[in-house]
Amino acid sequence: MAQNKINKLELTWIGKEDEPLAIEPRLLIDTPEFSFGEVETGTLPNGKPWPGNMLIHGDNLLALRALEENFTGAVKCIYIDPPYNTGNAFEHYDDSIEHSLWLSLMQRRIQLLYNLLAKDGVLFINLDENEHAYCKVICDEIFGRSNYIGDLIWQKRKGGGNDSRYFAIDHDYILVYAKNKSKEVHPRWYVSQSEEYQKRYKEIDENGNRYFWDTVARNGLKNAIPVEVKCPDGTVLKINSQKSQATIEEGLNDGTVRLTRSKNGWTLHHRVYMSGNQVLRSILTDVGTNKSAGDESLILFENNPFDYPKPEALIEKILELTTKPGDLVLDSFLGSGTTSAVAHKMERRWIGVELGDHAYTHCALRLKKVVEGEQGGISRSVNWNGGGGFKFYELAPSLLNHDKYGNLIINKDYNADMLAAAMAKHQGFTYSPDAEVYWKQGRSSEHDFIFTTTQLITAEMLDTIHEQLGGNESLLICCTKFQPECRNKYSNITIKKIPKVLLDTCEFDRDDYSLNIVSVPEIEDEEWDDFDPEENHLETNDNTPNLLNQ
Repeated sequence: MAQNKINKLELTWIGKEDEPLAIEPRLLIDTPEFSFGEVETGTLPNGKPWPGNMLIHGDNLLALRALEENFTGAVKCIYIDPPYNTGNAFEHYDDSIEHSLWLSLMQRRIQLLYNLLAKDGVLFINLDENEHAYCKVICDEIFGRSNYIGDLIWQKRKGGGNDSRYFAIDHDYILVYAKNKSKEVHPRWYVSQSEEYQKRYKEIDENGNRYFWDTVARNGLKNAIPVEVKCPDGTVLKINSQKSQATIEEGLNDGTVRLTRSKNGWTLHHRVYMSGNQVLRSILTDVGTNKSAGDESLILFENNPFDYPKPEALIEKILELTTKPGDLVLDSFLGSGTTSAVAHKMERRWIGVELGDHAYTHCALRLKKVVEGEQGGISRSVNWNGGGGFKFYELAPSLLNHDKYGNLIINKDYNADMLAAAMAKHQGFTYSPDAEVYWKQGRSSEHDFIFTTTQLITAEMLDTIHEQLGGNESLLICCTKFQPECRNKYSNITIKKIPKVLLDTCEFDRDDYSLNIVSVPEIEDEEWDDFDPEENHLETNDNTPNLLNQ
């Protein structure tokens, strides 16, 4: 810890003071061959369009940057399970990142996650003892210490550990931070105990408040009604309930009542909404362990189980605490897909990001099984029978890459449509091509438009466009070359030259941000004087990828 010049405590490490260029805002390309099911679209709380559940393959720093424009302030709950920096190398992760590099890796990602969180959003970070304390200080800097909720302690194993050097560590830490912990944003968190007690058994909440499961006693209830419930294994559970037989059966059908099985037999639970905010205990001992999660993985993936997955019941507990159906959940270290699988079964919207090949071999495969109605994990307890769908996205390659001389040029993998979409994103416009006016490719407001082209902009072309512009409209033209007389010809038309206009905005031609960020070579303006648009000419073709409108 150190004290900076404005008397603010902060954590310092090698490389923290480096100021790399900003992360490139990449396009997301819809990849239908890995998408599955019937995708439900809609509108996000921030007013932006919701394209449906999203599984993204690529570096999560680039992916989070790609999501920023449309999803800032839209995510209700973020759960991440980043590499623990234990010094061990797992099959699906390189977890041996040197300490300062790990801190740099996490700081930039947590900042982007903070931006994506809704005003009433909550972040959960699952860690062990190696980096937990350091990560907390980073979160204190970004969220503010006042928005620290506390730690959840997850008992990840029961028994064993006899070969431990000092003592057997049976738990993980889950850091919990609110975007804004104030009473105005989270009034339920400040309800008094007496109010909570009076309201805790309220079943119906017209405002969509959270709920918890209240166990139905087997006997001893005042004014109890004898109820018989047929269990999945054919046995009959006989209990005394304050609910009628018809109400219990209706609840089992609509998901407000569930059955769970333990070594003591079957138990019935009512879904009770938490309008008074049910208090969660900080030590989680009943949400599964590494062993149970491993068993779930073995059933799902047979001969290719995932290393150290998280149990579905753990994620279910977190989502029950902070979300309701329809809320958006994000996991940018998706692993084998547990968070997205649980969110889908609980009727939440979700975004999952994974860099490794197991985005295909595990995440896409698992979520396909979820859509088809697989019955592992929490499926039975939430009456999951399948449905919905998701879209699979790949990150587009960098807009600019280096030629054989080390100069940055427009990536030849970009056709005209991709270039137009990318430039709109870089310049803060929403890509939405007009069906009739070719130069209206995107807009930043009702009257401000952008046009990107690799053609030479001539004075005659500019005159034609200006005639079509409305009196209160303005246009930004991004092109590879234009005639000198076009510069400043019209006050409501601005012309910028690509790629020169992009060089100082962000870092290009990098797909891996798992280590320190390095600055790109400084390019002098004169190196672009002889830029030939023909060498970077882009044609529209039938192979244009489906772009997620940004």
